[in-house]
Amino acid sequence: MDHLKTGEVISKRRRELGLTQNQLAKTLNISFQAVSKWENGTAYPDIEMLPRLAAALNTTVDALLGYRSVVTDYDKRYEAEEYYWGLQPNRICYDIMKLLPPIRPYRVLDMGCGEGKDAVFLAKCGYNVTAFDISEQGIDKAKRLAEHNKVDVRLFKADILDYQPDDDYNIIFSSGMLHFIPKPRRQELCDSLKAHTVENGFNALNVFVRKPFITRAWDSTRDEELRHPWHSGELFGYYHDWLFHTCREEVFDCNSGGIPHKHCMDTLIAQKLEAGVQIEGQSGNAGSGR
Repeated sequence: MDHLKTGEVISKRRRELGLTQNQLAKTLNISFQAVSKWENGTAYPDIEMLPRLAAALNTTVDALLGYRSVVTDYDKRYEAEEYYWGLQPNRICYDIMKLLPPIRPYRVLDMGCGEGKDAVFLAKCGYNVTAFDISEQGIDKAKRLAEHNKVDVRLFKADILDYQPDDDYNIIFSSGMLHFIPKPRRQELCDSLKAHTVENGFNALNVFVRKPFITRAWDSTRDEELRHPWHSGELFGYYHDWLFHTCREEVFDCNSGGIPHKHCMDTLIAQKLEAGVQIEGQSGNAGSGR
């Protein structure tokens, strides 16, 4: 939170446009005191306010949060013919299938789908998959992969910082993307995902955890380095009222981009129980490798 300079960005951009705090407040239909609190750093705009605020200041949500867009970085990664992350599905996909086998076309949301390997795999297995990513290059490759495998996946470009689910899902899935969410917004994001999950549905998420004994990955962009790291166990706390099926932290080897390096990751698969069902105890399973 120390590095989040939203207030400074709002103040600078407002002055550049020649707006007073009161004028900006009227545009957003809020009090000028709210704008003042944002600018002096005693409060942050609500998650739903950020797109409107960005539009009013003729800027982007990324810029409001104090860092550049990562679109160019990921478009560059995905411009090659080969698939940057490979074509093998994430292990978490198999965990999902064990917990909720596709005996009918359960609705799946894949957030930050990259080049589509997991979304296409789940669609091939019989799920009804919706997936998005910030990279146009990634979405184009995901569409080609879906066409090659003769499956339908609803694919579109979106930024997780602006996106709000427009439906309820049996499974909400995200792998290797939530480190782009600043800490002040994580509770709201998880609450939104939980609200858009049907009863007995699942959220299957993993997050990168910063460890002092793991050096920065060779292919991390400068933008990624500005992101707020997750802390060990932080993800699990946001789902304390759900039933845990998988709850683990692991250090693993990674070969993305062709150069070996290591990551630490927390993985959670949690289930939303029917109203009134009590959770007597939580137990996670440990594992190693990815």
